Amino acid sequence: MKAVTWHGKRDVRVEQVPDPSIKEHNDAVIKVTSSGICGSDLHLYEVLGPFMAEGDILGHEPIGIVEEIGPAISNIKPGDRVVIPFSISCGHCHMCGMELYAQCETTQVRERGTGAALFGYTKLYGQVPGGQAEYLRVPEAQFGPIKVPEGPPDERFIYLSDVLPTAWQAVAYADIPQGGSVTVFGLGPIGQMCARIARHLGHRVIGVDGVFERLEMARRHDIEVIDASEVHHVPEEIRNRTSGRGTDSVIDAVGMEAHGSPAAKLAQTLAGMLPDALAAPLMSNAGVDRLAALNQAIDSVRRGGVISIIGVYGGMTDPLPMLRMFDKGITLRMGQAHVRRWISQLMPLVTDDADPLGVMDLTTHQMPLKEAPRAYEMFQKKADGAIKILLKP
Repeated sequence: MKAVTWHGKRDVRVEQVPDPSIKEHNDAVIKVTSSGICGSDLHLYEVLGPFMAEGDILGHEPIGIVEEIGPAISNIKPGDRVVIPFSISCGHCHMCGMELYAQCETTQVRERGTGAALFGYTKLYGQVPGGQAEYLRVPEAQFGPIKVPEGPPDERFIYLSDVLPTAWQAVAYADIPQGGSVTVFGLGPIGQMCARIARHLGHRVIGVDGVFERLEMARRHDIEVIDASEVHHVPEEIRNRTSGRGTDSVIDAVGMEAHGSPAAKLAQTLAGMLPDALAAPLMSNAGVDRLAALNQAIDSVRRGGVISIIGVYGGMTDPLPMLRMFDKGITLRMGQAHVRRWISQLMPLVTDDADPLGVMDLTTHQMPLKEAPRAYEMFQKKADGAIKILLKP
């Protein structure tokens, strides 16, 4: 089959690789019909190379048709249309019993000290082949796959794999009071959906970004925006709009590669120039995140407010303004999304023909799998208005 493979910094290729097969009694194999490129994939494209191996198959946002199932699988059958959550969880361990599926004890990558295995996402998370491919082997298929209706296009349901549950969890963790306010930093795909979900739930939403197309998309969905490229001090602007207090909650949907952190950007660049044997320990034990967005979030939230971090961070000694955080009485919540935990709330919204979350207005480009290298470059450079790209095998 053809698959998108990693070969180095900013070097992804579409290559012929062996077809996946059933290896365990609870496996399934699906024929992928669409697979998204996620902002997290750009971290592999740019920063997290020391944790990759040449030839790793990328991608963790697939939808497709079940081709084959193992003997222990009874919840799905060949021909079913399914979305595959990005995290791999068993559904029956202690952590899954608490609905903390991203911490599944069956698939935890213990040798790395990390949580549940993820599709297509580095040695840190199990080095499981990903879904930017023609076919995908799905471990723990007795729990993971989400059946969706036939008929509507893939973009109606594909975001159940990652974008929608990640955004829903971010809003839930933000603990916005009834009729309260939230600032969303970063209006990429996750930030767009965070803003729409919070708006759908009746909250005032302020979205912050510096990219014209992202701001325009947010405006289409009745989101109040701040253009960070034109405002000198974003937290001050937020306070000016909220009686001097700041918003009740803030969602950081940016993560480790935020603009405006020159020292950390230099650290990332230098780490990327080292051999993997040196770079990986450095990145595992040092502070290499760009913290501009997080620092602005801390400055922007009102006293006693909540910051929900859904952007990916990877440093181990990142400096935080603890005095300011303690003085303001800020609550922080964060972590990988527990996808299956939120599906019951999301499924009625994505199956509603009224499309209350505007899932049909998120994909900006659909491209053949063979054009993945160009798609990654477009997405990384935010070229041609690229906000969300789906690859079609």
